[in-house]
Amino acid sequence: EGVIEFDQIWEKVYSAHQQNQKEKYEGDLKKEIKKLQRHRDSIKTWIASNEIKDKKMLLDTRKLIETKMEQFKLCEKEMKTKAFSKEGLARAAMVDPEEAARTESRDYLQGKIDELTEQTEGFEADIEKINSSKKKKSSENERLKVLENGIKQHMFHVGRLEQVMRLLDNGDMDSDQIEQLRDDLDYYVESCSDPDLIEDTPDAYEYIYEALDLDNLCFAEVAKISSMKASLDNEDDDK
Repeated sequence: EGVIEFDQIWEKVYSAHQQNQKEKYEGDLKKEIKKLQRHRDSIKTWIASNEIKDKKMLLDTRKLIETKMEQFKLCEKEMKTKAFSKEGLARAAMVDPEEAARTESRDYLQGKIDELTEQTEGFEADIEKINSSKKKKSSENERLKVLENGIKQHMFHVGRLEQVMRLLDNGDMDSDQIEQLRDDLDYYVESCSDPDLIEDTPDAYEYIYEALDLDNLCFAEVAKISSMKASLDNEDDDK
């Protein structure tokens, strides 16, 4: 389910000659891979169930979907790295290196937020499926707890990453600091697409952000905004 549609759109992406058509098909391909990712999450739930004895077909389907996910990553990478035009390349050459690094860091953070959001949508779809059953088994109740914890922990990271992006945009954090959390964050996003692997203690993953000292930075950010607001209010009073 969905694989045939993905392959058909894939062919359209690479056979399109006009740029606007290509961009449309790339958008359609992204929608289709999200559907496949949600389907894969459901398959992982079924594989974990003791009620299903013969899991070969499920495992084969999961592997096929993951192959399509890798295929999409290659396409997405081409979208991001393609040379647009001589004019575009000339502009890129003029970009300040520090600003280029900041942009790359922001794109990285946004990419992780998008991945976590997609995974969360998969968890929510699984919860909806379990809740739709008239009579839940004890194993399904346990599964609900695991999925709800996955959503809670993912939302914690999304909140933290949005916080980091604001600090980056405001110049209160630089791209070198972002490098400090990449390894741990990459590991979390990659391994914790499976909610069974997510710890359920409240601050289990706070260590990822410790080196950034976010709480103090955000306090300073609030103070700076308050100071700017007070300054503007004084200017208005003078007028």
